[in-house]
Amino acid sequence: MTPAPLGLRDRAREVAELLARLLLMFITGLGVSLALGAVVLLLAGPAQAASREDGSVQQGTLLFRGADGGDPVAAPLLHTDVTLRVSGPIVRAKVVQRFRNPADDWREGTYVFPLPENAAVDRMRIQVADRVIEGEIQARAQAQATYEKAKAEGKATALVSQERPNIFTTRVANIGPRDEIRVEIEYQHTLDYAVAEGVGRYSLRFPMVVAPRYIPGKVIADEESGATTGTDVVPDAAAILPPMMLPDEAGPIINPVSLNVYLDAGVPIASVDSPFHRVRVDTLKPSVRRIRLSEGRTPANRDFVLNWTLAAGTAPSATLFVEPGKDRDHALLMLVPPAPSAVGKRLPREVVYIIDTSGSMEGESIVQAREALAMALARLDAEDRFNVIEFNSTASALYTSAQPASRANVDHAVRWVQRLRANGGTEMAGALALALDGGRNADRVRQIVFLTDGAVGNEAQLFGMIQQRLGDSRLFTVGIGSAPNSHFMRKAAQAGRGTFTYIGKIEEVRARMSELFTKLESPVVKGLTITWPSGARADASPDPLPDLYLGEPVVVAAAIDRTVGGEVRLSGDAGDIRWTSSLALGDANPGEGMGVLWARQKIDHWMDTLADGADEAVVRKQVLALALEFQLVSKFTSFVAVDKTPARSADARLQSGAVPGHFPAGWSPSGVVGELPQGATDARWHLLLGLMALAAFFLTRTPRVRQLSMKG
Repeated sequence: MTPAPLGLRDRAREVAELLARLLLMFITGLGVSLALGAVVLLLAGPAQAASREDGSVQQGTLLFRGADGGDPVAAPLLHTDVTLRVSGPIVRAKVVQRFRNPADDWREGTYVFPLPENAAVDRMRIQVADRVIEGEIQARAQAQATYEKAKAEGKATALVSQERPNIFTTRVANIGPRDEIRVEIEYQHTLDYAVAEGVGRYSLRFPMVVAPRYIPGKVIADEESGATTGTDVVPDAAAILPPMMLPDEAGPIINPVSLNVYLDAGVPIASVDSPFHRVRVDTLKPSVRRIRLSEGRTPANRDFVLNWTLAAGTAPSATLFVEPGKDRDHALLMLVPPAPSAVGKRLPREVVYIIDTSGSMEGESIVQAREALAMALARLDAEDRFNVIEFNSTASALYTSAQPASRANVDHAVRWVQRLRANGGTEMAGALALALDGGRNADRVRQIVFLTDGAVGNEAQLFGMIQQRLGDSRLFTVGIGSAPNSHFMRKAAQAGRGTFTYIGKIEEVRARMSELFTKLESPVVKGLTITWPSGARADASPDPLPDLYLGEPVVVAAAIDRTVGGEVRLSGDAGDIRWTSSLALGDANPGEGMGVLWARQKIDHWMDTLADGADEAVVRKQVLALALEFQLVSKFTSFVAVDKTPARSADARLQSGAVPGHFPAGWSPSGVVGELPQGATDARWHLLLGLMALAAFFLTRTPRVRQLSMKG
């Protein structure tokens, strides 16, 4: 039932509170505006697109204010070349970042960039003129010290570090006047794969832009310098907020990307589709394609996605790769369980829909989210119950509790959703607190569908909250927009025992949501177990194995004793059927890099334990050992490369500048950062604006989560 109408006294009190809040917001806004104006006058022009009168920098070059406050200096330019080689379910990638110095003095460049959240970065090298220097994996602090020492000595050097599983930073020092330094990064990962009605479909995603992130918490400052780098919730906020160019159709492509894909599916390919970029597809064999961008290069302002389906009847239901080693082998197993059978009468559901209406969703994203949610509401059965929660700086529920999915209630909810607009912060915790009750209900299946772009910096805090409050609910995330935070989307769904769906444009809403509905309405494959050959010791990941939804494969990476024979068996409950599938190790396909994939999954496992309260010192020790053994970038390790030949003399000054990124396609700048100066804005400017917005928010918010009093 719907909440009772408020009494006259209650309404009068609410009106008085509202007027008081509006007055406080006006006063606060005036103060913030004056402060912001002063800051703009003080810091105006930290970066701009302009030309120097002396002609040393050509028109269109990005300029940053010099470290000494003098004339602007040119930012390093960047071109990125990407080569992706797909073999069955695995992709091997090479990313070449070419840092070019457009000026007549020495430069240091910093570039914050995304990679797939499950990428195992295992190689790095730099090229200076005709010299190629292989990178070395070191503990993070040691690598940083190696880089700083080489920089001070005038040697060309580069450092690649991980800020999040899907955010990395490259720093390159001592780029000579008009010179170029190439940084090559290699990684590999498994592809997304699903089977629907006997047809297998693979999906490859190459992220191109780190979108702005909302940073909650109290500002912290360095005790010595006083510089603000983050908050008590996100201490490293500055590291994940790269400088960014606002959308400008007339502006240059500041970090163009060329991309080539060599696709060998191993079986005949039926179709290839790139939903967000125009591509040229060349057929080399029935199972082999070469894919290139039609324009040759593209702005790095949205993720590149490539989907391909396999010819009917050729979809593999089981695949096993083994890489022999000295003391042990490494294996990768992928198996699709049979479709679950129906189990008696379908249990009614309680579905809670969460929709992100924060400022980052303004533009195309909120349109996609509203359309997707309207479809989801229309899919409810009369026996189901539901509620809708929207959040930005605060969270509000449509009803005080889940209501029957009657025609009147659903129609009312759809009208309410269509009126939602995007603005404000991204305070996910309040919405999750409303949705996750931590309870258990044997009479209903409780599902939470979370529609968001995931543009937050406090992922770890939210993962812990999901694990602690989940109960018997299941959380399904729907990534919205051109550049969703896929690390958050996947890990939140993993912690919530659900799945992740991605919608990149309005035309995809119906197809992607229909796939999600099928999963929500189908039995789950549970109780998965894996048995290795008798006597063989195996260290497998993930452990325990997760539940699976219709058409999803189980993917297991393992380190096992060297063995010449035997079988590995997978078992599980598919509805009311107990099934078992066996694969002979002797029949496995030879594979390269299986050890790297296993180590990457083990590192993920150890990092996930932090959300359960694991000792960080213990986790660090385990991750460090794996990363150093398998030469992997991680939270605790970085790649560093140093050219042994000094290039810059001690008296030549080194100017530092960050390479900006494009604003994500379809995003509205006003919804994220408000009015900004033209050109790029550095991370400190983003942080300053964010902190001002946070201050205004905390001064004007109420101390409790409000619920809307709506009639059904």
